[in-house]
Amino acid sequence: MEYILSTYNLSVSFDDKKVLNDINSRFKSNKITAIIGPSGCGKSTFLKTLNGMIYENSEAIVKGDVFFKDKEFFDLKIETVREKIGMLFQSPVPFPLSVYKNMEYALRYYGVKRKRREEIIIEKLKVTGLFDEVKDSLNKSALKLSGGQQQRLCIARALTIEPEILLLDEPCSALDVNNTLNIEKMLMKLKEKYTIIIVTHNLSQAKRIADETMFMLDGEVIEFSNTASIFNNPSDNRTKEYISGLFG
Repeated sequence: MEYILSTYNLSVSFDDKKVLNDINSRFKSNKITAIIGPSGCGKSTFLKTLNGMIYENSEAIVKGDVFFKDKEFFDLKIETVREKIGMLFQSPVPFPLSVYKNMEYALRYYGVKRKRREEIIIEKLKVTGLFDEVKDSLNKSALKLSGGQQQRLCIARALTIEPEILLLDEPCSALDVNNTLNIEKMLMKLKEKYTIIIVTHNLSQAKRIADETMFMLDGEVIEFSNTASIFNNPSDNRTKEYISGLFG
């Protein structure tokens, strides 16, 4: 089994406050991994560390190592890290441009020729189930799309540069049930080609879509195993208490 992303003794502090403490983790290719845990346990900070965003914060003190495949982050250009490891946030952030210009933004940056840009844009909109919904309004503002459509647009936009990993931070928290199910179905398809790591407070969502689940508490990984084991037979009592709703 190839591990596409790994961390070794990873710690992150802000001033005197340690947010992540000696995290060792290995993520499998073409799987969905859910990261669960109560608010403030370090989930989002961990996700930002996995694509190098944390290094932009001058107040963050990062110790330990993050590896993409067999290469340590510091051996890679940050542009390469961002190209290979895409990240999306809780609220969709479409650019204040048309749907089409949102989709071609990164492609133009990387110098992809116009005809190929058009092919990629249609392909990724279809992959995310959005093409039929927006094919007649590609020149309209992306800000006029519904919340669920905006989130799928942001995912489609991230896919245009063919990352190998998608990091998602609570992508469904602001969506209704139908849009949440649309996103989940899309992610289940996307894992055939991409590795997906998703932070979620929705334990039912983790059970529905995740192959593996990581439980974090107070900046530490308490348990990291296949999802069925985590929810049906947790090895740590703190995991059992959390998934039982005793805290969180």
